[in-house]
Amino acid sequence: MTGGNIGGKTIDIKAFIDERPVSRYQWLLVVLCCLVVIADGMDVAIMGFVAPSVIRDWAISRPEFGLVMSAAPIGLVIGALVAGPSADRFGRKKVLIASVFLFGIFTIVTSYAGSPVEMAVLRLLTGIGLGAAMPNTTTLLSEYAPQRMRSLMITVMFTGFNLGSALIGFVAGWLIPEHGWRAVLLFGGALPLLLIPLQLWLLPESARLLAVRGAPAQRIGAILGRVCGARFAGDETFVSNEPPLPTRKPIGVLFSQGYGRVTVSLWITYFMGLLVIYLLTGWLPTLIKDAGLSVSTAANVTVMFQIGGTIGAIIVGWLMDKVRPAPVIGIAYLGGGACVALLAWAGALSSSLTLLVFAAGFCMSGAQTGLNAYAPGRYPTVARATGVSWMLGMGRFGSIFGSAIGGALLGLGWKFEAILSMLAVPATLAAISIVSTQRAQRREPVEIETPAH
Repeated sequence: MTGGNIGGKTIDIKAFIDERPVSRYQWLLVVLCCLVVIADGMDVAIMGFVAPSVIRDWAISRPEFGLVMSAAPIGLVIGALVAGPSADRFGRKKVLIASVFLFGIFTIVTSYAGSPVEMAVLRLLTGIGLGAAMPNTTTLLSEYAPQRMRSLMITVMFTGFNLGSALIGFVAGWLIPEHGWRAVLLFGGALPLLLIPLQLWLLPESARLLAVRGAPAQRIGAILGRVCGARFAGDETFVSNEPPLPTRKPIGVLFSQGYGRVTVSLWITYFMGLLVIYLLTGWLPTLIKDAGLSVSTAANVTVMFQIGGTIGAIIVGWLMDKVRPAPVIGIAYLGGGACVALLAWAGALSSSLTLLVFAAGFCMSGAQTGLNAYAPGRYPTVARATGVSWMLGMGRFGSIFGSAIGGALLGLGWKFEAILSMLAVPATLAAISIVSTQRAQRREPVEIETPAH
């Protein structure tokens, strides 16, 4: 390790990380977390690619297979709600590795399923692992990223989700013709399991959580020194300076004075954002096709939403590190609402369709990913994983609702213009809600937000 000896003093871990240059190990941590997110993205998207083959092989209807498709999102909610309190109690590293093992092993077992019901149960269990992984990668990385670069590092990590979703599509196209759909599930489960030895070896536990839990200074110093590239003399005292709390129970902290309004605002924002994103990505190809364009055109246009989202996430994250993050996210949501409103006004046959879909993805997915980077700093260490995971869990209801309401509105005869006009409303509500979190925590900030210069 590099860096001079540091001894005989009290060290605030957050301030220590913020003051030092970013080490190679911190960038390695971004890569390790990104690999988990890639595996997560693969497993979330995998059933969409194997669905046509499963339906054909088992001679079942689409509604029958709908049971399988709806099982994983329910598991995601359960996993997110359970993972946060568990990580705040037992540690980020242990729960993250357990979650990767869960969704890896159950994806492999799913390849041996013999009926839709059996597959649905296995996808529910897979979803629990998937739901637990994302909040713990976010929390762990946020606690080792310096504040001046935290949002950028987390949003870069989250680009792995789109990469994983695309990767499994290419794998499915390669494996299914030669080896069948079960081979795709075996691949999707094996990859996360291969990551576990790497995680056991290289992932650190959160030094801030260890300090709050009263772990030995020697253990904290060894981990923090390894990550930040510093040497400690062995007589330091490590602390995580945070405001006093009315309770030490993570779930209780979420609704205690100073955090309750923030918690509700984050839930509303995440719910509204996922409602818009899932309705658009799930039903936009159908809406475009119904308007008279070809299936291939509909697919190519919808891909632009994902591409725009990947670029938007990085730029929004970079801006969040330069200025106040809540207004940046709010403006991005407003931009997303304006884009879907323009889409509704222009219509599916407009020459600007592709550009507007790209812009909608840039704003909406950029804001949503930025929210993942913003949330960890709203909570103290003892409840950080709980705060992030419960936001993700409650937001998942927005994804379920968005997917369901899209089908319901199409069934009622709503067209492209009407559905997209309606989506401007939740996008605007998300913008209003996220800006209110900054106003709510001016009284009792958890982590002081100072723009980097």
